[in-house]
Amino acid sequence: MMGKAVSKPLVSVIIPVYNGERYLTQSIESVLAQTYHPTEIILVDDGSTDKTATLAKQYHGQIRYVLQKNLGAGAARNLGVEFAQGRFLAFIDADDLWMPKKLAQQMAVLASEPSVDMVFGNVKQFVSPELRIEKANQLNQFIEIMPGYHVGTMLIRREAFQRVGDFKTNVELAEFQYWYSRGIDLGLKHKMLSDILMKRRIHKNNQGIYKREHRIEYSRFIKTVLDRRRKKDASTADGIASSGHEKVDP
Repeated sequence: MMGKAVSKPLVSVIIPVYNGERYLTQSIESVLAQTYHPTEIILVDDGSTDKTATLAKQYHGQIRYVLQKNLGAGAARNLGVEFAQGRFLAFIDADDLWMPKKLAQQMAVLASEPSVDMVFGNVKQFVSPELRIEKANQLNQFIEIMPGYHVGTMLIRREAFQRVGDFKTNVELAEFQYWYSRGIDLGLKHKMLSDILMKRRIHKNNQGIYKREHRIEYSRFIKTVLDRRRKKDASTADGIASSGHEKVDP
């Protein structure tokens, strides 16, 4: 636990990682550099076979290292939440970077607006500098600043997260999109900040870019959201009709 956070609301940061030795240190350092110091940083190693564990040990006393067998990022985040002690939860992938005032800006919103359950911010994508020029040129099409409805930009009240429940663990991609859609259906309120809060690294192993065959999971996600909302709309319409307040054309 970090001493500077004792007098502030408790923020737990969860970092899932699988074979992340190349970028992990930079990600951890971006969390340690926060102007609003988190109470704890929990690194969940999803069965890495590289030097991830060795790198984690270098931060003894600053992060909590938890090892699980290889079950995927969703399961790693869920396990991190189980260990977390904070009233607020934040997540960052092991290849991304937070801007220094990310937590401070979000905590200011949650402190001043009690009705807001979770806060997001803009994401700036960048091509990882170790890529060769020709590969970087291919990836430049993905470079943009956009509203970050992304697990890495979210700061959420613990009780709000618990209302939604765990991340899905039976998909390789889009587990956060499934989770977010459930949260919206349950009425969670969010706020999107216009500031850039996270830098998302584009590199040759980005699943969302290179595993085109997994796009079917996004299709399933969209279908699930649409089906759920159709049922909700149908239920609302039935309720209106049964109450005798349905619209009757003259």
